[in-house]
Amino acid sequence: MSEAVAPKIWTEAAVHLPPRAFASDGEVREVGEGLLARTLPRARWTHEAHLAAILWLWRERPEIDPPRDLPVLIRAYNQSVGGVNDDRQGYHETITQAYVRAVRGWLAANDAGQSLAALVNTLLSAPLGRRDWALTHWSRARLMSVAARHGWVEPDRHPLPALA
Repeated sequence: MSEAVAPKIWTEAAVHLPPRAFASDGEVREVGEGLLARTLPRARWTHEAHLAAILWLWRERPEIDPPRDLPVLIRAYNQSVGGVNDDRQGYHETITQAYVRAVRGWLAANDAGQSLAALVNTLLSAPLGRRDWALTHWSRARLMSVAARHGWVEPDRHPLPALA
């Protein structure tokens, strides 16, 4: 996808500073590998870590298919750190799949071979990197519903940008 035709949400200039930037490629890989190995400390499994892991998987782990594999990986990770995956907490299918799709599109429009940390930090500074980004597409009630937690629920405010 060329930047000229990429959806605005994937190419818009930074509008905020991320609460937690990654200092090195190794730090990004540590998050992704910690998720896979279930060794990442629970306190480090933040929104920013979720996005870094998704980007790392798309960019560096072609044998892993994020839409298919992340649900199992995140559920297992949550359980390994004492978390629960139920109707109110833990894994959330719609949010995860929305970010998986969006990060894939953003990466296609923005990956110019820069370092992994620079790419993740740019993503975190973009509108897509915001914690409330999904609420531009879903109402809070729909996104926080049990149905959305357990399965894919289409946006009710604005459709997600199409992937190339």
